[in-house]
Amino acid sequence: MFRMLLLLGCPGINAQVVITNPPFPTVNDQVIITYDATLGNGVLAGETPPVYAHTGVITNLSTSGTDWKYVIAEWNENTDKAKLTPIGNDKYTLTIGPSIRDFYGVPEGEEILKMAFVFRNAGGTIVGRSADNSDIFADVYEAGLNLNIQSPENGTLVSTGSVVNFQTEASNATLVELYVDGIFNSSSSTSPFTGSITIGTTGLHMLRFVAHDATTTMSDSVWLYARGTIPVAELPAGVSMGINYIDNETVTLVLNDPPALKQFVYLLGDFNNWLPSEQYQMNRTSDGTFYWLTINNLTPGTEYALQYWIDGELKIAEPYCAKILDPWNDQNIPSTTYPNLKPYPTGKTTGIVSVFQTAQEPYQWQVEHFATPSPEGLIIYELHIRDFVATHAINTVKDTLDYLQGLGVNAIELMPVNEFEGNDSWGYNPAFYFAPDKAYGQLNDYKAFIDECHNRGIAVIIDMVLNHSYGQSPLLQMYFDPGAGGDGQPSADNPWYNQTCPHEPWCWGYDFNHQSLYTQAFVDSVNHYWLEEFKVDGFRFDFTKGFTNVVGDGWNYDATRINTLKRMNNHIKQVKPDALVILEHLTTNSEEKVLADEGMLLWGNLSGTYGEASMGDLPNSNFSAISYKAPSRNWNAPHLVGYMESHDEERCMFKNLNEGKSSDSYNIKELTTALKRQELTGAFFFTVPGPKMIWQFGELGYDVSIDDPCRVCAKPMHWEYQQDWRRAYLYNVWSSLIHLRRSYEVFSTTDFTISASGAYKKISLNQADMNAKIIGNFDVADATDTPGFQHTGWWYDYFAGDSIQVTDVAQAIMLAPGEYRIYTDKRLEKPAIGTGLTLPATTAQPLRVYPNPADEVLFIDFVAGKASEISIQVYNMTGSRVLTTSDLHVTRGMNNLSINTTHLPAGLYILQLQQGDFRYTERILIR
Repeated sequence: MFRMLLLLGCPGINAQVVITNPPFPTVNDQVIITYDATLGNGVLAGETPPVYAHTGVITNLSTSGTDWKYVIAEWNENTDKAKLTPIGNDKYTLTIGPSIRDFYGVPEGEEILKMAFVFRNAGGTIVGRSADNSDIFADVYEAGLNLNIQSPENGTLVSTGSVVNFQTEASNATLVELYVDGIFNSSSSTSPFTGSITIGTTGLHMLRFVAHDATTTMSDSVWLYARGTIPVAELPAGVSMGINYIDNETVTLVLNDPPALKQFVYLLGDFNNWLPSEQYQMNRTSDGTFYWLTINNLTPGTEYALQYWIDGELKIAEPYCAKILDPWNDQNIPSTTYPNLKPYPTGKTTGIVSVFQTAQEPYQWQVEHFATPSPEGLIIYELHIRDFVATHAINTVKDTLDYLQGLGVNAIELMPVNEFEGNDSWGYNPAFYFAPDKAYGQLNDYKAFIDECHNRGIAVIIDMVLNHSYGQSPLLQMYFDPGAGGDGQPSADNPWYNQTCPHEPWCWGYDFNHQSLYTQAFVDSVNHYWLEEFKVDGFRFDFTKGFTNVVGDGWNYDATRINTLKRMNNHIKQVKPDALVILEHLTTNSEEKVLADEGMLLWGNLSGTYGEASMGDLPNSNFSAISYKAPSRNWNAPHLVGYMESHDEERCMFKNLNEGKSSDSYNIKELTTALKRQELTGAFFFTVPGPKMIWQFGELGYDVSIDDPCRVCAKPMHWEYQQDWRRAYLYNVWSSLIHLRRSYEVFSTTDFTISASGAYKKISLNQADMNAKIIGNFDVADATDTPGFQHTGWWYDYFAGDSIQVTDVAQAIMLAPGEYRIYTDKRLEKPAIGTGLTLPATTAQPLRVYPNPADEVLFIDFVAGKASEISIQVYNMTGSRVLTTSDLHVTRGMNNLSINTTHLPAGLYILQLQQGDFRYTERILIR
């Protein structure tokens, strides 16, 4: 009987991060695991106990080599069963017993192949893994003859002429033999078998160990590579960093090493079966700052995976690649989202790999040149693909463009779409900046989405995170100290990153050093690529407050940071002069004003005050800072991107329904009223000059909390809200407000004022062709005030289609709670929502009565075409009137009314609501 294990790939696969005792554990053995925290990624070295194992098994029923089963505890569950025992020198033990099968609870009949581990501190914030941050595995053996090569590690790289020590252990073996490159070298009848060999020639060498017992022979192999001299050659003319496509059969790869501290680099990939050779040793420039190699004779149109193998210790993907393969997350991407995804080269390497492909079919653009909308007139719709469509695919977002175009937006801002860590994320944990994330679709799917947006006159802005990246970034991994800080940190000679984040407490991931010329070049390359390759119209840059090395919270004026952003903005405008540059800056106003004067747009967070206004919390409801001219800003240009909601703020409707104010007959916590408050705030939001942004589904009154179940967790998509006529009415109102805003110059005027300190809020807008006045009552009781019309004469109500003659600019107007009006001194076409909304086919009238049957109170939702008095009568089945309510005041739009039914006997009744010449009826049942 002969058994053979042959390991031709996976350099370092035998690294002894964990050791088992016994060395060949079977499913029925009790096993002591020894974990050396200094090995692998080393981040738990020096950590104060306790340290816990997060552990499970790989079985014959696992779907892949990383599909853990029978995990003994949740991630943050600090169970004694998984608590390690410290034994000194950063080593720990864990007893797995009384047997492996019993410890993990694996049923009889299911074959256990490996034990799987990662190790963590008590808080779960520091995680010990393999050197490439993959999981750690320990084999489970069958009883009988077994062989384990403990050294050298598979894929060890040495200098020619080196002496290499080896050690193997075998169970039940009578003899173990060593063959080097197929030639017998030595043997031993004892275990462990130790010795050394001299590697005398350059190239690949195979060490094969053969173990024998009385009836069985088995073998296991590792390969070594002996390197020769490093080839030195200058960069070919015209190449840039990354993958350079020379022709359909040739690429040139260029890797930058600014400190010139790396010694040698090999290319590993599909083109050489992931094995090093002299042919694939990269040339080093004479100054040591670049490595490059040209690969010829490639098959046109074929995808090739590759990695750089640096100094025989580190494997990274190409930092500038447009596609990666992820061994941990690609398996979770549906084939409907990414058809025919190239398989990861399992068993040949570890870690993320990059992909290149010659002779790619170019995307055929419908719109070659798109004129970006004026910054001052932007209506931006911020959306997160994962939480916007059930498929989580950019192609499906493209299918929703009728909906978004109907709303009237002229720009869509996508939360980060470049490759981030994992598939389920907001995207602010970036890893690869030139690769669109496969979790949302293929590269051309993104282009098709942008193309269709442009075809409809909609700009596309992408959220770009250049303040920091996370640990999978190749630029980070090239110069990284895993033992420093809590999760490791960039080493002092990393040319792109700061060793530590200077702007606590606002720190995430690993902080880019924006004072570094190498970081600046990288940033410019990223921006240039997305503008040219994908024709995006601009960027929203995340947390630009952090683009500084000044120690502190980043709030104060920082001239160096200003220069950094001006330089970046200038480069972007050289590529695309009308590109939009939006900053999430949030610093002192004096700095933001300078940046606004440079033509950059800045996020303006008015979530707090608009939310308070919507809830009826008047002391904190002054949202006048939505204006770039507000005294607190005093900017020269309308470059404030104001918003009531964003991905990072609590939803206004959630606040209304949970914290809304009320009076005897008016309750903001009631859904209809809460939605009407969103009409009110919308009227005072979209009409203010300057760019505006709304968060997805705000137009339907989305009311799931940002923290349900956690801030960044997936949220339900509630497209069915469109079937609720009250929510559809809000969509129509916002659409009409956006149409008004984009159609008339007065809403881009520089001559306007906002009075928002009290309950009765007002906006005045003045322009040569037309003036406008917006008034609204944010209280929960009637309010009367002087609108302050700009002149006497006729003024026209935009939504109601009515007119009033102002004979005295000081005349007062009474508004009901939540009522608002938009007046212009020029008659405009009444918006299409008319007397109510476009009702579903099953709805005969703008009236909803509930609950029906009713016990004590009957609620009535009614859409009025204009403010007026109404009456309600209730008749029994003999025709006798049993209840009358008259002189009820309703406002234009949605209204919520209630009547007490406790005095009515149980039975069937007819409810009749009359408004002017219109009469609506509904059958009701009283229980």
